This record gives sequence, C-alpha cells and structure tokens, in this order.
Amino acid sequence: MSGDPRAMSRRQLIRHTAWFGAAVGFAVCGGEVISHVAGAAEAPSAAGRPALRFAQISDSHLGFADEANHDVAATFGQAIDRINNLGYTPDFVIHTGDLTHLSTPDQFDQVKQMVTGLRTSHVFTVPGEHDSIDDAGQKYRNAFGAGTRGDGWYSFDIAGVHVIALVNTLNMDKLGHLGVEQLEFIEKDVARLSSDTPIIVMSHIPLFAMYPDWGWATDDAARALGYLRRFSSVTCLNGHVHQLFSKTEGNVTFYSGTTTAYPLPRPGDGPTPKPVTLPARQLGAVLGIREVSYTRAQHPLALKERSLQ
Repeated sequence: MSGDPRAMSRRQLIRHTAWFGAAVGFAVCGGEVISHVAGAAEAPSAAGRPALRFAQISDSHLGFADEANHDVAATFGQAIDRINNLGYTPDFVIHTGDLTHLSTPDQFDQVKQMVTGLRTSHVFTVPGEHDSIDDAGQKYRNAFGAGTRGDGWYSFDIAGVHVIALVNTLNMDKLGHLGVEQLEFIEKDVARLSSDTPIIVMSHIPLFAMYPDWGWATDDAARALGYLRRFSSVTCLNGHVHQLFSKTEGNVTFYSGTTTAYPLPRPGDGPTPKPVTLPARQLGAVLGIREVSYTRAQHPLALKERSLQ
C-alpha cells in the first residue's frame, strides 16, 4: 500500500456520542482459515471499488428477557436480514462480543444456528463478558474458539490490512483487561509490519477510557496501543457500550458500536448502565447494523449506519 496517511474525515467523526443501532461487519480469522481468507481477498479490485467490505454484529445477548426487549432473537434475526440485503455479499461478518446473555450451551448453539443464515463466506467472533460467565470463557471457546490462540485472540493479514482480534473480558476486576500473554502477542505480532500498514483492532470492551466508572475502559490498553503508535492508521472497534461513540487520539481512532438487543444509557446517566426501555416503535431505530469498507491507498475506513427500523 502506498500514499500518505490521511486524517479521519469530520463527517466520520461527527457521529460522536450519537444514538443509533449498529451491527458492524468485519473480517477475522484464525488458524488454517487465515490462509484461505487471505488468498480469496488478494484478488485485485476494480479501480475505485473497495478492496474489502465488512459487516459487524455486536451485543446480541441471546437469552436476555426483559422489558427492554422481549425478543432479542427476533431483532438479531432482523440484523442478519439487513446484512443479507445490502445489495452485495460482505467479505466477512464479525460479532464483537456478548453473543449470549448467560453463556449457556443452548444460547451458544442458537447463535451458531442463526449466523449460518448470513450470506457471507466467514463469520468470526470475539467474546464479551456475558460469554464468559462462570467458566472463564471455556464454553465460548468450545463453540467459537477454533483456530484462535490463548483465550481466543488472533490476527491476520488481508488486502494490505492487518487485523487483530483481542479478548479483554477475562481476568477482569471492573475494567477490561488484556494481560501479559496477550500484550506480548500484540508486540510480536506487529513487529514485522511496515509502519504504513493500516491496522484494525477489534475488542469487546473499549480500549480507551470511555467511562471507567461503569467499567467502559481497559486497564492495560495503553501498553497495547503503545505498540501501535508507529502505524499511520489504527482503527479500534468495540461493542459493550450499546451505542455509537468515536474518539481520535493521534493516529488512533476508536469506534464503539451499538447492539442488536437493547440500548444502554449515555455515560453518567444514572448510577449503573442498566438496559433502557423504549416504546416498542422506537426500539428498532436504536438497533441496527454498520457497514464498513476499505479502499486501497485510502487509510480511513468508510462507515455507514443502518437501523433496523
């Protein structure tokens, strides 16, 4: 990839603190899948066409049952339908955590069955804290961890972009936590890369201090980001907070995605981040999907939001 790094456009950042439902599409793979995916994506794209197009789903919380959403499986299904009707087939879809609400085998099975309906070549995931209840994520890894390393992290290269999928929902007190083993993985993983390689980092909990009082931060993220400061363009994407939020620090831009299940309050609106109950006709407006595309020689990713309503 060539060309000078470009700043994220104001239009992309104007969504700061915006309420909007999102399911974000991305490409992630581990183990043997990496070489297959990379081989498929290296085909040259037409001039001006995105080299990659992604879709991401986040925070489906299958198993949740409360006033905020009586049927999270139905809204998750609507998000899948939205992705299937984008007018093209996304290269990948990624789920950025809290696939389930109580991490039961039945809930993981339901997620697996539903995502088979996605019209895409591959679906990859990272776990949320709700996917790690009572067993440090073992049931999650049994269902979705094939080909990953450690507690479920991994990385891959595709179309000139390096993608890193992180797990910060295990061994946590209040804040997200990566841990020494995963931090060492990041350091070694990016050491070979040229500084003009665009980097995408995916995690469940934000890698910036969005609102630490509610646990919306990762306590050792600074060290992880330190390994990425030399790169011209770094985009970090997360779930967990159930709302859109963007922040830029130097060459690193953070994007929080929202949910297919139920909204959470804005930071500080109340003592705890409890599910927000909206009138039924308004719920679909704050749930949805996000399309993401990448064009060679253009560092910023293009993001587009689509609600379920």
